Amino acid sequence: MSAESSSGYIKHHLQNLQACSTENGWTFNTAENPNICSGSRLDAINVDSMFFSVFLGLVFLWIFRRSAKKATTGVPGKFQCFIELIIDFVDTNVKDTFHGKNKLIAPMGLTIFVWVYLMNLMDLIPVDWIPGLAHLVGVPYFKIVPSTDINVTFAMSLSVFILILFYSIKVKGIGGFTKELTLNPFNHWAAIPLNLILEGAALLAKPISLSLRLFGNMYAGELIFILIALMGYMQLPLHFGWAVLHLLVIFLQAFIFMMLTVVYLSLAHEDH
Repeated sequence: MSAESSSGYIKHHLQNLQACSTENGWTFNTAENPNICSGSRLDAINVDSMFFSVFLGLVFLWIFRRSAKKATTGVPGKFQCFIELIIDFVDTNVKDTFHGKNKLIAPMGLTIFVWVYLMNLMDLIPVDWIPGLAHLVGVPYFKIVPSTDINVTFAMSLSVFILILFYSIKVKGIGGFTKELTLNPFNHWAAIPLNLILEGAALLAKPISLSLRLFGNMYAGELIFILIALMGYMQLPLHFGWAVLHLLVIFLQAFIFMMLTVVYLSLAHEDH
């Protein structure tokens, strides 16, 4: 395979199916004009990322609703044991980490962990399978791993950031939250500008680090799968080996996103 065709193959697999508004109405990017929706356009929508994010969220709801409806107090089946294992795992970590009182945190932690894990798990599907089927029905681009889209990871971290601000103000009050930003780490009025810069940067770093950590790790993993796919039939042993290693990355990234969210919200609930 030539360098030019290899580069085109990689670019094709890293391109989202996008929709945006033009003079002729809403349109999708095409193989002939892949950049029609790119750039700084705020109305561009990554359709494939939105589709798989919502779809996997519904899968999560369906799985846990089905488990709840079939739950029994007798000897549980394997499916119920598996779901209970996940719930106990998340609940134990939340109890060990979160030091406030909020009934939202544990269900939110469970939702984040399972939803992000399902999105990451899509990375194990061979890179040509679903995009190849989409191409047969006339869809030129179709990325299937939502967590490799910076827009998805940043949207999730932005939601966490809004919760941090909400509970910081609710628990500490506007005055307490303001003091936290202006009188730490140096408790003197003359250091207020410096404190505000330091604490403001630390506050803004939380959603940025959340989004970039998940995006960076999953994007790198996807890129390696694409590079392995360039090897043709020789890819099979390498694909299997990297998939086995990537199973750990998939789990860790979902776990880290959940745990950092719980830690940040725990800090938001501290009113001392």
